[in-house]
Amino acid sequence: MTDGDLLTDANLLTDHPALYEARFPDAERLAGRWAEDCLRRYDAGPRVLDMGCGTGRDAAHLHSAGRTVTGADLSEAMLSYARDRHPGPSFVRADLHGFDLGGFDAVVCLDSSLLYCHTNDQLDGFLASCRRALAPGGLLVAEMRNGAYFLGRTDLLDRPRVDSFTWRGTAYRSTTTLTVDRTAQLLRRTRVWTTDDGSRPVEQRSAWRLLFPQELRRFLAAHGFEVLELHDGPGPRTEPPWQQGGLPGTAADADRLHVVARLHTH
Repeated sequence: MTDGDLLTDANLLTDHPALYEARFPDAERLAGRWAEDCLRRYDAGPRVLDMGCGTGRDAAHLHSAGRTVTGADLSEAMLSYARDRHPGPSFVRADLHGFDLGGFDAVVCLDSSLLYCHTNDQLDGFLASCRRALAPGGLLVAEMRNGAYFLGRTDLLDRPRVDSFTWRGTAYRSTTTLTVDRTAQLLRRTRVWTTDDGSRPVEQRSAWRLLFPQELRRFLAAHGFEVLELHDGPGPRTEPPWQQGGLPGTAADADRLHVVARLHTH
């Protein structure tokens, strides 16, 4: 396969939300249930902003738990899909690098959405926006990849991983390779999609910021947040996954990172 054989589409899954949910199913709503568990543990108020809400399924679960939820995303395709399927929450377009939304008791940011803040300025913009969005004492709940996992570990790097599934009668195959860009402190992902329907292969490139636990603590403190929890699991994407009633751990060594922080009241 040559570059001329590839179509480049940086937003294949974002532009096709139903395909995204087929590739990343969450029938048990683990992510939403885990977030709700965190909110209940610290007596968060009812008003929640789900930043990077995607297809809206986590926002819908939080709504079903009795909360008043606003889902925010940059993708119009995702927002349209969410509005069609989840009438409870409200959905708005916003950029996590800087947004002007307010009146919330909690901000939830799941599935590594926070790591699309690639630079320090972007991360500062996100946290400053969260500070403005939250009432005093409000919570930030986030779940993401753990940069510390890649210190000395290469088991997830430079080895193509193949996944396949069938959606609407078409077989999809994705070949994903992760590499570390140490200078930019990014985990870069190249994913090539092929199908059995004769379509040309599609190459998708994206990246996440590699944030380390102590670095994240420092950023949060600089924006007026007190870290209540910072651990590697259990969580919705850990193995074994979080189960109802599971308490947070104390280590930060595995490949996922879970954070609950409270905005200072003064």
